[in-house]
Amino acid sequence: MTRLTCAATLLAALGAGIGAAAAQGQPGVSADAIKIGTFGALTGPGYLYGKLAMNGIDVVFDEVNKAGGVNGRKLQLIREDDRCDPATAITAVQKLIHQEQVFALIGGGCSNATFAARETIEQAKIPFVVVASVHDGITQPPAANIFSMALTSSIESQAQLAFALQEGAKKIAVISMRDSWGRARYLPLMEAFKAKGITPVADEEMSPDANDATAQVLRLKATGADAVIMVLFPKPAAIFARDAQKLGFKPILIGQTGIGDPAAFEDQVGVPGATAKFTTISMVKYTPTDPAVDKWRTLIEAKFPGDRLSNFNLFGIGAAQALVEALKRAGPDITREKVIDALAGLKDLVIDVYPGPISCSQTDHRCNKFPAWISKEPGGPIKVLSITRVE
Repeated sequence: MTRLTCAATLLAALGAGIGAAAAQGQPGVSADAIKIGTFGALTGPGYLYGKLAMNGIDVVFDEVNKAGGVNGRKLQLIREDDRCDPATAITAVQKLIHQEQVFALIGGGCSNATFAARETIEQAKIPFVVVASVHDGITQPPAANIFSMALTSSIESQAQLAFALQEGAKKIAVISMRDSWGRARYLPLMEAFKAKGITPVADEEMSPDANDATAQVLRLKATGADAVIMVLFPKPAAIFARDAQKLGFKPILIGQTGIGDPAAFEDQVGVPGATAKFTTISMVKYTPTDPAVDKWRTLIEAKFPGDRLSNFNLFGIGAAQALVEALKRAGPDITREKVIDALAGLKDLVIDVYPGPISCSQTDHRCNKFPAWISKEPGGPIKVLSITRVE
């Protein structure tokens, strides 16, 4: 080996050492590991968006680690329970950032909890990939370090109106909750109507704990509405669908991810045929029984015995794949700033489970704009019908 070659080799080694040392100076990064924090509900009804989504993240990280990790570092997932409670979410995030010293965050199931934690996350300048929370305020106005792989409430609202028009509806009505969750969807829905130059033939309200929708159904029926956009939680939506069937009102019923499981909704309604014209939004393009997700089904059931693959697992799988891609692009000399830049540079990234490619930018951190439409014929399987692109 010549003296020149020896010097070049030495410089390269020194450069690699300096890079590794710089990366290890980052919170949550060591020579052989990267600590990633996740928060969401581990208990209670919100566990679907928390624990199950985290299980999806977990199996993606396992697969990455089996293949050698990200630029030689294994991914470690650290979970915190926010119980779908805003104050608890802030505490969980603070623990992950300051006590656990994680490098990045991925998670967020319940919108109000994640929205409450936004300020803490933004101030920490830690990369954060949103898995399932849809509140527009999480990503609008954009925070430099927060990116959503979930559909946002305004995107879903625009998609609901687009689907009604696509189905040929001439008289479109709206029934909605007007709490903070409902308003986050209702207001952009009204803006979408205005942008299209359309006025709803009726605009009714239901409370989250409603036990009867007779009055609302009769008023909507009197307008001749052929499509009803529902901005409702599953319980009031089920009451509405049940009473509509009993009163002979059979429009197209258009839901959103708050009613993301047509099979569970059919059971909740409990009236034969009442959900025959119900269609709702999914963030993913596959149903849990689709052979295309056999790989993930096997991994979930092997690591979490007794669990069955669900759409909520798929939410975590998709978001985890996006984060892993950004971590890889940041390179071995990894920093939070490089990962944030990598997330902002994701364009037309194809993810296993999402209906369309993921695209982020410096000015728009709502990276998933392709809602899928799913339905279930009474007694039949859940089917994916179509995909809507929202600008």
